[in-house]
Amino acid sequence: YHFGSRIAPRYDHSDKVAGLLQRALLELFPVLEGTSFTHAWGGPLGAPRDWMSSVGFDPATGVGWAGGYVGDGVTTTNLAGRTLADLLVDADSALCHLPWVGHRSKRWEPEPLRWLGVNAGLAAARFGDAVETRSGRASRVAGRLERLLG
Repeated sequence: YHFGSRIAPRYDHSDKVAGLLQRALLELFPVLEGTSFTHAWGGPLGAPRDWMSSVGFDPATGVGWAGGYVGDGVTTTNLAGRTLADLLVDADSALCHLPWVGHRSKRWEPEPLRWLGVNAGLAAARFGDAVETRSGRASRVAGRLERLLG
């Protein structure tokens, strides 16, 4: 997370993160050992305050929205597009009655509280992961962080 929710192309790729993801992929799919990885993706995530994606359409303004996929955008974008299409034509489909339709998340805390909170949470997650790696047991810190974030 960058202060003020800044976004810049130089933030979109981390060789360290790409390497960790490749190692995780090889652990899940050992048959890929020896495969050359030629591309990696990086970039900002849309993380709403309550971690709930949303989609909606305001017929009065003609403005529609969809987002807050918290890393699940590949699949969620498809569902959001189909839901938004039904909302645009005023269809009474099951998609238009999903809990995320019209949902509005609370705003994130103002800076510098947001920066401090995000980075404290990231540090707690790294610490919890290290404890779990060393001990082989669930970390209390990770458990508390999970309850806090939902």
